[in-house]
Amino acid sequence: MFLKSLTLKGFKSFADSTVMALEPGVTVVVGPNGSGKSNVVDAIAWVLGAQAPKSVRSQKMDDVIFAGTEQRPALGRAEVTLTLDNSSGLLPVEFNEVTITRVLFRSGDSEYAINGVACRLLDIQELLSDAGVGRQQHVIVSQGQIDAVLNARPEDRRGIIEEAAGVLKYRKRKEKAERRLDATEANLLRLQDLLREVRRQLRPLERQAAAARRHEELVVEVRDLQMFVAGREITTLRRKLEAIAGDRVEAVRVEGELKRELAALDTQIMSLEAELTARGASDVGDRLMLVEQLRERARGLSAVLAERKRSLERDQGQLIDAGVVANLEADGARLRNELAEVLAALEQVAPDTETLAADEAAFRLERDRVTEALSADDGGAKAASAAAEVRGELRSIRSRLERTEADLHRATTRADELRAKLEQLADESERLRADCAEAETIETPLVTQIEAAEQRRITAEAAFEGRVTERQAASEAASRTAARVEALQLALDAARERAGAERLADVEGVLGTLLELVEIDDGWQDAVEAAPGEALTAV
Repeated sequence: MFLKSLTLKGFKSFADSTVMALEPGVTVVVGPNGSGKSNVVDAIAWVLGAQAPKSVRSQKMDDVIFAGTEQRPALGRAEVTLTLDNSSGLLPVEFNEVTITRVLFRSGDSEYAINGVACRLLDIQELLSDAGVGRQQHVIVSQGQIDAVLNARPEDRRGIIEEAAGVLKYRKRKEKAERRLDATEANLLRLQDLLREVRRQLRPLERQAAAARRHEELVVEVRDLQMFVAGREITTLRRKLEAIAGDRVEAVRVEGELKRELAALDTQIMSLEAELTARGASDVGDRLMLVEQLRERARGLSAVLAERKRSLERDQGQLIDAGVVANLEADGARLRNELAEVLAALEQVAPDTETLAADEAAFRLERDRVTEALSADDGGAKAASAAAEVRGELRSIRSRLERTEADLHRATTRADELRAKLEQLADESERLRADCAEAETIETPLVTQIEAAEQRRITAEAAFEGRVTERQAASEAASRTAARVEALQLALDAARERAGAERLADVEGVLGTLLELVEIDDGWQDAVEAAPGEALTAV
C-alpha cells in the first residue's frame, strides 16, 4: 500500500485545485522556504483525521482554509482528498484504490467520505488502524521528532512499535470496551439504586392497591346484596299480588252468588207480601215488617261484601302502582293498612252476624205462630206453603251467613299471613342495613388511611425540597463569607505593609489595627466595611 495521489483545494496556500501524483518509492518535495512544502505534510496529516490545530501548525482549525490575498478573496471551505493504493489488500475493503476526503467549512462543520460515500471520522480512523496508520499518526515524522523518537522512554517507544505492528488498534479497542464496561457497571449500580427506591415506594402503593381492590369488592358485594333484596321483594310482592288476585276472583264469585240469592229472596218476599195482602190478615202486617227487616239485614250483608270487594280492588291497585319495589317501608305500611281494614271488617260483620242469628230465631217463632193461626182457615194450605217458602229463605240466609263466616275466617288467616310477611320483610331489611353499615365502616378507614399516606408523602417531599434550598443557601452564604474574610485579610496585610504596622508591633501602647480588635457578627460585614472605610486598617 502507498500514497497514490493527493488533491488539495482551498487548504492553506493551495487556493486552486492542486493534484499531486505520487509513485511507489521515495518521493521528495523540494522548494524554497515559504513555498508550501510543509503544507503538503499538514494536508496528509489533516485528511488522515488530525483534530488538534497544533498538529497542522495552526491556532484554530479554520486557519487551514485559504485566507485570501490582495489579488484573491478568501475561500469558505478547505478540501483534501488522499488516494491510497490497496492492490495488496492491506485495507479491509474490496477496492484496489481507497479515496479519503475531508472538507471543512468556515461555519465549523466538517464532512468525511470514503470513496465518495459520506462517513464518520471514526470509520476513517478504524479503517486506517487496520493498516497501521493510527490516530497518533506516528508515521508522519516532522522536524525535531526524530530526536524525540530516539530519546523516548521505553514505554513510549513500545507504543510506537505497537502501532506500527497493528497492536495499538486492539489496545484502543480494549480501552474503549473497558470504558463501556465501566459505564455499564455505573449504570447497573444506578439502576439497582433506582430499583431499591422503586421497591420502597411500591410497598405503600401495594397496600393502597389492596385497599382499593377491597373497596371495589365491597361495592360489588353491596350491589349484589341490593339486587338480591330487590329480587326477593319483587318475588314476594308478585306472590302477594297473585294471592290477592285469587281472593278478588273468589270475592267476585261469592258476590255474584249472593246477588242471585238476594234477587231470588226479594222475589219470594214480594210474592209472600202480595199473598198476605190479598188475604187481609191484620197480624200479617207485623210479620211483613219483620220480613222487611230481614231483607234490610241481607242488604247490609251485601253492602259489606261489596265494600270488601272494593277494598281488595284498592289493594290490588296499590300493588300495581308500586311497581318500583325499592321502598320497603311503604310496602310495610300498606300491609299494615290492609290488616287494619280486615280487622275492621271483622268487627263490623260480627255484630251483623249476631243480629241475623237473633232475627232468625225470632222469625222462627213468628213462623210457628202464624202457621198455628192459619191452620184453622180455609186457606191453610196456602199459608203452609208460604211458611215453607219462608223456611227456605231462612235456610238460604243461614247458608249465606255460613259463607260469610268462612270468608271472614279466610280474611283473618290472610291477615295473619300478611302480618308474618311484614315481620319477615322488616327483619330482612334490618339485616341488609347492618351489612351496608358494616361495609361502610370497613371502607371509611381505608379511604382515610390512603388520604393520610398521600398527605404524608406530599409533606415529606416539600420538607425535602425545603432542606435542599436551605442547604444551598447556607453553602452560598459560607462561600461569600469565606471570600469576604479572605479579601479582608489581604486588605489587612496590604495596609500593614503600607503603614509599617509590623515595625510598630513591639512599640509600647500599640495594640494592633482596628480590624483586628473588632468582632463582627454574621450578616453585618458589608455594613462594617462600608462605614469606617480605610480606617479599619488604622493602628
